[in-house]
Amino acid sequence: MKQNIVQKIKDIVGNDNVLTSLEERICYSYDGTFQRGIPELVVFPADTKEVMEILKLANKEKFPVFPRGAGTGLSGGSIPISSGVALVLIRMNKIKEISPEDMLAVVEPGVVTGHFHQEVEKLGLFYPPDPASLKTCTMGGNVAENAGGPMAFKYGVTKDYVLGLEVVTPQGEIMHVGGRTVKNVTGYDLTRLLTGSEGTLGIVTEITVRLLPKPKEKRTALVIFDKLGDAASTISAIICNGVIPATLELMDQITINCVENYNHLGLPLDAEAILLIEVDGGKSQVEVDIKVIEEICENYHCRTIQIASLAEEREKLWKARRAVSSAIVQLNPTKISEDATVPRSKIPEMVRRLREIAEKYKLHLPVFGHAGDGNLHPNILADKGNKEEMERVEKAVEEIFLAALELRGTLSGEHGIGIMKKPYLQWELGEVGIDYLKAIKRAVDPNNILNPGKIF
Repeated sequence: MKQNIVQKIKDIVGNDNVLTSLEERICYSYDGTFQRGIPELVVFPADTKEVMEILKLANKEKFPVFPRGAGTGLSGGSIPISSGVALVLIRMNKIKEISPEDMLAVVEPGVVTGHFHQEVEKLGLFYPPDPASLKTCTMGGNVAENAGGPMAFKYGVTKDYVLGLEVVTPQGEIMHVGGRTVKNVTGYDLTRLLTGSEGTLGIVTEITVRLLPKPKEKRTALVIFDKLGDAASTISAIICNGVIPATLELMDQITINCVENYNHLGLPLDAEAILLIEVDGGKSQVEVDIKVIEEICENYHCRTIQIASLAEEREKLWKARRAVSSAIVQLNPTKISEDATVPRSKIPEMVRRLREIAEKYKLHLPVFGHAGDGNLHPNILADKGNKEEMERVEKAVEEIFLAALELRGTLSGEHGIGIMKKPYLQWELGEVGIDYLKAIKRAVDPNNILNPGKIF
């Protein structure tokens, strides 16, 4: 990048908010995948005006801009694959408003999701989207990827809570979409279009989200099964009986063994599956729901069921699930985290197919995830330095996606497409669907400035 352009960017954000050394730029070259791309500059804007000026300059000088939050994404969505500027939004980290009267909050994109949860709950309110990386991921990144989490089964994903957005368009103009009302049918639903657009259609600089009353009661059950098939059937049975848990998480035997070796929680190494089930709501309803769940689990031959009501006890049960991502890399250093999602009724079949794929390609393929909404997380553990193994990984990934689509599912439930899944997007959308996406992108970003090379 020409030095006069670098200086113009420094004039916009200040010298201290531009990183130029190779060592510093490498720190912003990756996300939660094994992909890499080193930016020419790393820039930290402080407000909407600075974002706007950088994008106007980018259009004039024709350099790409890659929006970034905390870099926890799992699809390569923030990686600067064609050099350019990594625009890191973590300085924009103010919670501007929490309104109990309107049941909403207004935040900047750099607010850490877990911190936002804590501040909202102090007022007796509740923001359900809870990605596994909530202690580090940001609200802006959640909007860009339409993040979900364990509670999505009952409460939905990020798009179900975004009421309004302030956005800087790819050409450097400020736009407001949505607002502060629950109902809004004014024109096209641009709020939903931008939520999940992976930073390709605009940079979100302010987010208005709706909130819920905090549930009065919770019960959490850790259920151990000798057979993975029984656990999968239990999931379907719970849903068919009209119980909607707040979370319904699955861990298979490989995952259980990794977590136990990592954290020594006393998990049974010979069990084929664990379900972590949480119900919430009014006290009487919670008591009824947990009793129904207990009966169903026993009918499907669970080995044991442990139920916790106190916050400290529930946290102990959740410790196993939260350790999964860190624990499974014991098997191999390169983690390919997929989130192919199927209809709930197809979970047993998808679990069976995943086991067959692992055996066929002789790969470590632990299965865990949000089984309640069909959003399984088959993770392939490999070594990217082993060319032959990575060739098997590529074939296995293709078969995972094909299996999901054959079962009328989708390529991604919550991680997004980014660069990891874009070779397979046409399998789901078809040529007409891809052309439609490209037409939208060309219309709003004619110079292809904003996050080029992502999705398609």
